[in-house]
Amino acid sequence: MANFAPTPTSLPPANVLIRLKELPGSLPNYHPLACPHSRVLHDPLIVNPLAFILRAAQIYPDKVALVHTDVPNPVVYTFSVWAQRIQNLAYALINAGIKPGDRVGPCYTPTRPLDAHHGVLAARAVLTPINTRLNSSEVAYIIEHSQCKLLLVDQEYLHLVAGTRVPIVVSNDTGRAGDPYEDFLAAGRRFSAEKGWPGLDSEPNENAGAVLCYTSGTTGRDPTSLQSPMPLKDRSFLCFMRLVGHFPGQMCSPLLSRSVAKSLMREPIQTFPANLKVTLRTVNYTQIWNHFLHSGVTHYCAAPTIGIVNHPQAKKPPQPISAIIAGAAPTAHLIAELEKTGIKPIHVYGLTQAQQTYGPFTRNYEHPSWAHLPLEQRARLMAHQGHAFATAEEVRVVCTPESPDEDVNGPLRDVPRDGKTVGEVITRGNIVMKEYFRDPEATRKAFAGGSFHSGDLAVWHPDGAIAIMDRSKDIIISGGENASSLAIEQELSSHPHVLEVSVVARKHPKWGERPMAFVVLHPQHAATWEGQSKHFEKDLKEHAKTRLPGFACPEWVEVVPELPKTSTGKIMKAELRKRVAKL
Repeated sequence: MANFAPTPTSLPPANVLIRLKELPGSLPNYHPLACPHSRVLHDPLIVNPLAFILRAAQIYPDKVALVHTDVPNPVVYTFSVWAQRIQNLAYALINAGIKPGDRVGPCYTPTRPLDAHHGVLAARAVLTPINTRLNSSEVAYIIEHSQCKLLLVDQEYLHLVAGTRVPIVVSNDTGRAGDPYEDFLAAGRRFSAEKGWPGLDSEPNENAGAVLCYTSGTTGRDPTSLQSPMPLKDRSFLCFMRLVGHFPGQMCSPLLSRSVAKSLMREPIQTFPANLKVTLRTVNYTQIWNHFLHSGVTHYCAAPTIGIVNHPQAKKPPQPISAIIAGAAPTAHLIAELEKTGIKPIHVYGLTQAQQTYGPFTRNYEHPSWAHLPLEQRARLMAHQGHAFATAEEVRVVCTPESPDEDVNGPLRDVPRDGKTVGEVITRGNIVMKEYFRDPEATRKAFAGGSFHSGDLAVWHPDGAIAIMDRSKDIIISGGENASSLAIEQELSSHPHVLEVSVVARKHPKWGERPMAFVVLHPQHAATWEGQSKHFEKDLKEHAKTRLPGFACPEWVEVVPELPKTSTGKIMKAELRKRVAKL
């Protein structure tokens, strides 16, 4: 990296003033977006979303903030340089005609989303991240529905926006002069006339829109899902999202955090304590393991994929690593393999598909007594979705309406905390979205009874931890009995030869539906069953009968080389359902 130097317009001027513009008429004892949980952190917070990066730039101006090395044109930015680039982007957007409340759509990979995450907000616009795994027609719908005024697009994804009439700024991901994105930032610096951060107006309304999130693609190319209302996040939501340190799911490419401070709930607060972030263009396990072993990475965020621990380079890193696991419950096999390699799994849960919540809003808080339990028993406890984050109000499980005619705005009744009674997960607080974009009726239903309804079914355990039984759409109704696909997957994954498994409903002439399991065999055992898939199917079914009721045992088993996944590593059950529909 010795040959890289940031562009001249990325360098802050001497004696730069890194300070947000004060709101006119604000009282001396007030600052915007004051955090009611600041005492939990033992540190007073100014939690305007932009305050995190500016605070880091003030305290650690020369500390490396971003590392983007596994590309033809690697870059490294310090906090002072990164803050200047964010400022340049904000002025460039304003110069391009972006007004407060306008939607700006980034469609690219790190490090540019990290610029946009702050720069779009600094221009008082609404960030509208576009998933690069969608196809061009889906992207066209997002652009039209969100009414985007400008697109920031990586050159690799220009085909996704071909034909759009919305102005486009292209990034060649070089960080060098002559790159259109760098030229755009340079124009913003010139337009600023060196007014700096105090020249940018602060957002006076902490409930103003901040991020507009569309589906991450886990439902596939389903027109109903694609055209469903999209959550709009306000700025108070954003301050809490930054507090726990993740992007909106649509922007999530692998981001590894090399932490310099202990953080709330041991999660990777990234910008607030001036952590170094390592960004990757793609999910590349070789690159990830290189950083685990040689870059001092301490935190990693991912769906519970087995690819990490099954990689040839997998071995215990020189430093402890915490893996924030979301998207599905970790299996006993995955937990054991992660622990063997010195990676501690931290299980979280939230509405990440279209970001109705910050993303995760619960965490499984491990108890010291669990350490002495057998792995399978400990894995079952670790698979619970747990309790609410400190930055969210209590997560509850409430009774579902007994009939479609029941008053959805009536009082919400908690289910018994018996670990058996199934109800719907609800929550409240700044961690919840503001509204569904351009759909007041969907918003009304989502907030019936004064809480946000997740649509996920769960039980409530005596210790207060919730455990998801299934997404409501993934419940398998077999002969009048409800079978949880997640519970089935947990039991099937206990078979020693199963690497990954996903279960979906398949039509049955007698029972209505029965489970069908798609299984990826562990490489060490694949040869054992080569050419004997029927024998493996019988073996897995016998295994299931000892652990599941008859209606939940898989009627069909198919061994597959891999499971379809989104860019963030979630299994795409919609694709499996399409395959099943053709059988």
